[in-house]
Amino acid sequence: MSNEYRGPKYIVVSGGVISGVGKGLATASIGKILQQNGYKVTAIKIDPYLNYDAGTLRPTEHGEVWVTDDGGEIDLDLGNYERFLAIDLPRHNNLTTGQIYHTVIERERRGEYLGQTVQPVPHITDEIKQRVAEAAEGADIALVEIGGTIGDDENRPFLFAMKSLERDVGEENMLYALVSYLPVPGHISEMKTKPTQQAIRLLSEHGIFPDFIICRAVDPIDEVRKRKITVSANIPIDRIISAPDADSQYQVPLNFESEGLGEKILQHLRLSPRRTPDWEIWTKLIDRIRRPRHRLRVAMVGKYVELGEYELTDSYISVNQSLEHAGASHDAEVAISWIDSRRLEAGEVENELQDFDGIIVPGAFGEGGADGVLQAIRYARESGVPYLGLCYGLQMAVVEYARNVAGMPDASSAEIDPDAPNAVIDIQYNQREIIEESRYGGTMRLGGYAAILRRDSLLVDLYERQGRIEDDAYRIARLRDLPGGSFRIGVILDSEIAVIERHRHRYEVSPKFVDLLEEYGLVFSGFHRRDDGTKLMEFIELPDHPFFLATQAHPEFKSRLEQPSPLFYGFIEASIARSTRKQEREDRAREETASPHPN
Repeated sequence: MSNEYRGPKYIVVSGGVISGVGKGLATASIGKILQQNGYKVTAIKIDPYLNYDAGTLRPTEHGEVWVTDDGGEIDLDLGNYERFLAIDLPRHNNLTTGQIYHTVIERERRGEYLGQTVQPVPHITDEIKQRVAEAAEGADIALVEIGGTIGDDENRPFLFAMKSLERDVGEENMLYALVSYLPVPGHISEMKTKPTQQAIRLLSEHGIFPDFIICRAVDPIDEVRKRKITVSANIPIDRIISAPDADSQYQVPLNFESEGLGEKILQHLRLSPRRTPDWEIWTKLIDRIRRPRHRLRVAMVGKYVELGEYELTDSYISVNQSLEHAGASHDAEVAISWIDSRRLEAGEVENELQDFDGIIVPGAFGEGGADGVLQAIRYARESGVPYLGLCYGLQMAVVEYARNVAGMPDASSAEIDPDAPNAVIDIQYNQREIIEESRYGGTMRLGGYAAILRRDSLLVDLYERQGRIEDDAYRIARLRDLPGGSFRIGVILDSEIAVIERHRHRYEVSPKFVDLLEEYGLVFSGFHRRDDGTKLMEFIELPDHPFFLATQAHPEFKSRLEQPSPLFYGFIEASIARSTRKQEREDRAREETASPHPN
């Protein structure tokens, strides 16, 4: 069968020794290298947990939930794939054990197995193979990352399925890469290879022998350790790839290229480069990240940032990456301070925030820490500090404005206070009925939705400068032909400017308060128009503020290194301006202090 095979080739990436070793980053980096060689690449993430998807997982436990254009709630590794490859991946590129078993059981109940005894092998493993093949369709090369660590019981059916897929497509069309950790115990300061040797042995128990081993460590791996590993793995020493810590994750593809990884992978898959890789723009942006002209401090005021003594930056990893993208475009390093909003509820807001060049309130759910968030937003608005609100950050900005500017001291969000007399943020029951009937996320508004922008707004300027208005017009045109596309687009007139951003929320601005808030100066600069004519507010801004902008969407999910999110781009631009003004004032003050004074 393999001699007749004309489908995609597969690269299966697994991890050894510890979780969080960097499989997702390695997978994305390999994909980027293959793209540079002219190949159409897709990436698939396998999560062995029993959850159906990542939607109900705690951010403090599992990290950020990534949202796809078609409304999937996915493991954060899919975000790495999209950011590196600059492609939009659908929800079916993520497989979980829960999905697989759910589908197989449903089929058994419908009698599709014709009375067979349904078992892990072949029914579960065949379902895995089928889903992987469907997700890989249309690509030249499909990267398949298997979550967890080699040796985990829950990985077994997926490894079995990949070995079975190899038999179907032929070993010349399958490549296995093991990402493994090499610890350096502090008491001996020596890099140890034994855990990686054990990972190789565990993988071999599944009939899989790695073709490449990517060695994660603080420092580059030396030749002595490479020779030890090559003996255990029985592969050439040039297939042992060093993957030391990098200043930026976007440096990783370049590090891999320095070892010729792309060329070696193509040779193994019996492929030739289709074009000469061009890393000029990528390298220029990396140089800006490593040697920036500007240095900014940004406060991230959130709810999922601390657990005990640890900061959980994975809870908002896409926001972090979006700041790095925008910083690289502006030649700026962005130092993020993660501030748990509960710390601000004691009233020390100015002391906590006065030294920052900008403030961001990212997405969140629930009432905990809301007062601290409101105080941070008020400080940003009244002090002229650049402010960017994302999803929850828009909702709280509207509540703060209603309370302190529009004369509604009892204004609140129905999520925080279901009995609030002035719920400026509310769940729209008619919207919920539409979503439930169409099965688009139950009560959650999930995935990409179009927003119409006011022509005289800051938003239009930002989206135009980043080339997104033209790009999104193309996306909207394509979306019209897809199932559910018209629901996501709504009604857009030919004369209107529209963009698409991804959403994940239940609550939004109540339409009955929009006119009143606008009378007091709050500008709703973007909205989604439903088929029934109802407008859902998507963006707000304050024209007289240096930069006060918020969105109901999650623009961080569309940001890429080579095309930053327009909102983050504008936020960093304004933060640099504030930092520069502050530095100029300090310089003048020093000069005046140093100047001799007449008697």
